[in-house]
This record gives sequence, C-alpha cells and structure tokens, in this order.
Amino acid sequence: MKILYKYPKTLLNKGTGFLAGYSHSLNPYTGCSFGCSYCYVRQMPVAIFRGAEWGTWVDIKKEAAAVFQKEYQKAKTKGPVTIFMSSSTDPYQPIENKEQITRSLLEVMACDPPDFLLVQTRSPLVRRDIDLLLRLGKHVRVSMTVETDLEEIRKHFSPQAPPIAARLKTLQLLAEAGVPTQAAIAPLLPSSARLAELLRPLVDRVCVDDYFMGDGSGGKRTRKMGIEALYKQLGLEEWYSPSAYRIVYDRLKQYFSEDQLFISQPGFEP
Repeated sequence: MKILYKYPKTLLNKGTGFLAGYSHSLNPYTGCSFGCSYCYVRQMPVAIFRGAEWGTWVDIKKEAAAVFQKEYQKAKTKGPVTIFMSSSTDPYQPIENKEQITRSLLEVMACDPPDFLLVQTRSPLVRRDIDLLLRLGKHVRVSMTVETDLEEIRKHFSPQAPPIAARLKTLQLLAEAGVPTQAAIAPLLPSSARLAELLRPLVDRVCVDDYFMGDGSGGKRTRKMGIEALYKQLGLEEWYSPSAYRIVYDRLKQYFSEDQLFISQPGFEP
C-alpha cells in the first residue's frame, strides 16, 4: 500500500448525480485500500489517471479539519447542509486508525451538527467513533455495507474488505448504543436466504442497490470492468442481472415491512 500525504485546499464537493439530494459530499481520503473489484470509482478520473491499480494507494488529507471547518461554516450560512461521507472512498480506511482524519471531521460536525450526515462505510472501525455519532444524534445515519452474508463470495469479489461477521457485529454495537443505522446491500452480491434473517435484529432500515441502478451510468462502468466474468467463474450468472435485486428484496419482505425497505437512490438520500 502506497501512502501519500496531501494538503488539500478544499474538502466539500457539491452533491450531484446520484447524490443530488445532498448539498455536499465529503471524502476524508483519496483512494481506497479495500480495492473492491466492483467499485465504480475504478472507472472515474481519480482512478483512471492515477497510473496505479485501484486498491494499492491512499492519499491522506492532512490538516483536513481546519480546511473543512472554514468551508463548513461558510456553507451553513448559505442554507441547509446535508453531507454524504464518502462518495469515492471509505471514510474508515485502515490507516484511519492511526491518522484519524475522519474522526477529526466528525469532531467539527459534532460541535455544530449539519442538517444531515450519512456515513457510508464497510469498516468495523466506525464503532470507535460512537461517542461522536451520539453527539450528532438524529442528524446522522451510519450506512453499513453488507452486500452478502456469504464470506466465500465476499472473498471472491472484495478480498481486502472487512469480514461480513465483523460488520454485522458493528451494526449490533451501533444499534445498542442508539446510533441511527441502516444496512446497505449495495452492490448486491450473491447471498443466501439467511441474509434477511441476520439483518432483522440489527437494523430497521435496509437499502438494496445493484450495478445497474447504482453505479451512476446504468451499469456501463461495471461492464467495462468485466465484473460479469467473476460471476461466470462461480456459475452464478443469474445474479448479474437487472432483476436479481428482486431475489433479495422478496426475501427481505418476509422480515421487514415495506416502509423499512428502500431501493437504490432513495435509500441513501437525506
């Protein structure tokens, strides 16, 4: 893993496209060490023009809190501030345990909460910041990616990402602490019927998304990455389909009411 230190001049970006419901997106890092095979960021300029394989580098935004605080306060004078963290990296990179960039940004927001903050992650490290998340109260939601319940599938598609069991345990700890949460089955990977049963005691809100609805290009970015070949290797081609989400959605309906289930973009909105 190649780690570089950068000193950014800005951190807040205008919410556009899939995130048009947000006033801003916020990325504490550039790059992502989880390097998931299906990540749509692989097809974005930040990755394409890097000259290094996605998942092998992370840029750390030093002194981010000071830069963010100025931008944040200015944004609050202009109207409601809703933030999606993060759109092109996981805010809880393994290096976050040492660098604490994400925590420093949460500390700024905990002192003066935004109208809404969604923390999108697949890392159990988010449990470290329960104290700050509680200070944000109703203004925050942690969205934990649980794209499958099958560890062998997780290892096939995202071998560097945290184990599924650790994510489920983190959802349990967040719920017990009183932090608003949701499970994001996004992107949907092959799973068993047990996934819905596992999630039922942990969350009261689930979002289901796939490549075709959620990669920002109707599935074109994902097709360019050759992800379908990974499904063929496993003999699970039926899961690489615009209708595959119905398999999981129908299973979820046995355990969750319809007002607790969301499909694609509405499930991530403020």
